[in-house]
Amino acid sequence: MKAQDSDSNRIDSRYLKWPELISGTLVRRYKRFLADITLNDGQTITAHCANTGSMTECSQPGSTVYVSYHNNPKRKLKYSWELIQMPTSLVGVNTAIPNKLVLHSIQQNLIQSLLGYEHIKAEKKLDSGSRLDIFLWNHDKDCCYIEVKNCTLVTDGVASFPDAVTTRGQKHLRELQQLQDEHTRCAMFFLIQRSDADVFRPADTIDPEYGRELRKAIKNGVEILIYDVDINLNGIRINKEIPYQL
Repeated sequence: MKAQDSDSNRIDSRYLKWPELISGTLVRRYKRFLADITLNDGQTITAHCANTGSMTECSQPGSTVYVSYHNNPKRKLKYSWELIQMPTSLVGVNTAIPNKLVLHSIQQNLIQSLLGYEHIKAEKKLDSGSRLDIFLWNHDKDCCYIEVKNCTLVTDGVASFPDAVTTRGQKHLRELQQLQDEHTRCAMFFLIQRSDADVFRPADTIDPEYGRELRKAIKNGVEILIYDVDINLNGIRINKEIPYQL
């Protein structure tokens, strides 16, 4: 059974539109990248879960979920898990979406603090060989590096990142600090892929080292940007900036 939001007026140029969604019920998520889902027509399929996190509190069996179908002969799994319906919000679980949405939102001039740059590039390679998600620059050499993180863990209105230990995330924070100088802005952008968060905090009980490195990065001039989304069964867009507590 295909899913579609009847409020088609909510889709405009600010949104990324979902591929055609098919609804079902989550049976289980396992091996991080796999999810067994019973579709509403009774068929049980295995979908690719593009999320390396633990997905704490957003992978409960029995939940309503939405998948997309991809008839690509190179794909082993034809379905991708896109959304889960939680009690207080739809939640986007596909970690490919935040980079696309933040890039799109900057191009649409929807993020006030990132206005004024003439050029934008995704996946900027550093001299070290690593890559940061977005690079903005002007001809006068002013530039901004942005690393985007997907946040799906929300408990009692508090959004937290990460939901599993991330040595890669710690490395990105150290790289941003090394790049930061008087002509180079650096920013961590946390995209909360749901609409029920009031405040953001680092998940110190899950990865205390990440929390320590984030606080250090902010003291060293790295900016922190946190936005939630407006999300429905047609698409997703940047919504409002969320405050943080350290």
